[in-house]
Amino acid sequence: MKLIELLKQYWKVTAGVAVLAIVIAVSGGSCSSKVGTETIQTPEGFPLPADAALHTVKGSQRATRVPAVGTIMSEKTVNLSARIPATVSNVLAVTGKKVSTGETLVILDDREIKEQLSAAEAQFKQADAEYQRTRRLMDARATTDQAMVGAEAMLNAARAQLERVKVMLTYTVISSPMDGIVTERRVEAGDMAAPGQILVSVYNPARMRLECPVPVRLVDKLPQGKEVEVVLDRPAKTFKGRVSEIVGEVDAATRTQKVKVSLEGVEGDILPGSFGRLFIEDDSTETIYVPATAVYRIGQLEIVQVVQGKSFLRRMVKTGTSSGNQVEIIAGLHDGETILVNPVKGD
Repeated sequence: MKLIELLKQYWKVTAGVAVLAIVIAVSGGSCSSKVGTETIQTPEGFPLPADAALHTVKGSQRATRVPAVGTIMSEKTVNLSARIPATVSNVLAVTGKKVSTGETLVILDDREIKEQLSAAEAQFKQADAEYQRTRRLMDARATTDQAMVGAEAMLNAARAQLERVKVMLTYTVISSPMDGIVTERRVEAGDMAAPGQILVSVYNPARMRLECPVPVRLVDKLPQGKEVEVVLDRPAKTFKGRVSEIVGEVDAATRTQKVKVSLEGVEGDILPGSFGRLFIEDDSTETIYVPATAVYRIGQLEIVQVVQGKSFLRRMVKTGTSSGNQVEIIAGLHDGETILVNPVKGD
């Protein structure tokens, strides 16, 4: 009896295993015909327009143009400062306004100096009268040479004092020493001006220059008198310039020397402190230039369209300097590749 029950249990386990094996075989495809694998070919890129203008990339030996960033300054800037301690009575200078030579910019309170002037004039008159009286006595041999020398010394001292006060009075009116533009005013009426304190700054807008730190290895490529190009952002314009000075000191932190380039054709529309670039021609290297129209932007990315057969692909590149209607490609293209001159931007 026990043997029969054991056989029944064994049969149930065997049947379950067999059913499970059949299910696995069916789900794995063992009972169906197999289909061979093959690669599905999909076209790459975008269709090439029939009338597309093409350009074959070709490297060439060109002088590398290295940009150096600098600041625009005036060759002649004058800081007008106070020479006496006085209260500012009036400020006529207006920032950005053109001024002429001799035009009054700041007036200081002169009341105290005028009082000193009146006292000096009175003292001079008294000394002069005493000198004239002593001179008459000397002619009549009624006084001594010592008295005459003393009277003359008093007269000279009074005259010197009078002239000193007159000069101080001129310090109360501060005028422009040249034709120019007011770049900064640092005082207002009622302020107290101290000797040496800068009140107003004036610059000559017709004589501007770019002051630019240049790597030491490139300084020899900018000899004094060399004509160069300077590109400004404001106004967006390219000026011709000439190297006027090379500072003899090397900056130990940046290993650069300051080069000063005088700009030509300036018409007074450049502000001091403006941003400028100086381009220096370095040694010739293998470079790739393509039409500027072939490069376009998608956000911050620079893109060209490379031709492959009858289609084209988009490819990111990195550009360098521009030369006319050509732009330098630093990375992303290779010699012999073909690109679209006028990219298809609608795809």
